[in-house]
Amino acid sequence: MVDRHTMRLLAGWADKYNDPQYFQEDPIAFPTRMAELFRRGERSLADVEMTALIAAHLAWGRRSMIVRDCTRALDEMDWRPYDYVMRGNYRDEDASLHRTVKWSEFAAICSRMREIYSERESIEGMGNSEMRCRIFGRKADPKAPDKKINMMRRWMVRDDGKVDLGLWKDSDKNSLLIPLDVHVHEEALALGLTSRKQKDITTVFEITDVFREIFPGDPCKGDFALFGYGVTAAGKAEAGDMDK
Repeated sequence: MVDRHTMRLLAGWADKYNDPQYFQEDPIAFPTRMAELFRRGERSLADVEMTALIAAHLAWGRRSMIVRDCTRALDEMDWRPYDYVMRGNYRDEDASLHRTVKWSEFAAICSRMREIYSERESIEGMGNSEMRCRIFGRKADPKAPDKKINMMRRWMVRDDGKVDLGLWKDSDKNSLLIPLDVHVHEEALALGLTSRKQKDITTVFEITDVFREIFPGDPCKGDFALFGYGVTAAGKAEAGDMDK
């Protein structure tokens, strides 16, 4: 059980760091830019979703590298991801796009998105397992924490008008799950949010349930609290590291 002092610290960090000034050099900057174009009527919701999927997929490693390589991917698409995906002519080669992610993997994701968006206008409502398999081409794994998918959901669903986009209007932010990577897991252990050593979906639920007590109806606000802990106590978020 998390003590009251820790709960107050987490609430304070969440309020402080739920602020766009801390996320200008962050993967969310890319769907944020696309969302601005969407709100001006210059892009579609699908453009925002595709941008969020790509940014989430590349969101591991140094933040500066993530920003550089997300820019490379969006430049390849001429910042019109829906048009690029639906044309079906992708950069498909063994050269690296981002760390171990090759352009061929990027092309495969685009091809799968093309199939999906030929059937529907939006992926809101797709479950994590369907996204994992049909978009990212991974095998089904009921124990997987699905960090990139849960992060993308947070971006699209949370609607407080600060950092996240709030474009998925038929989704409940209380159902969101914490995006769990190595750093988040280490921070959650240090703060007593979980005692589980496994980085799996059970640990995700355990951490999320604690945040439901601290942030009723909005557990993924706790993601900003962990960012704040990283800056304040460990320096990891400030140093610019993200993990798979």
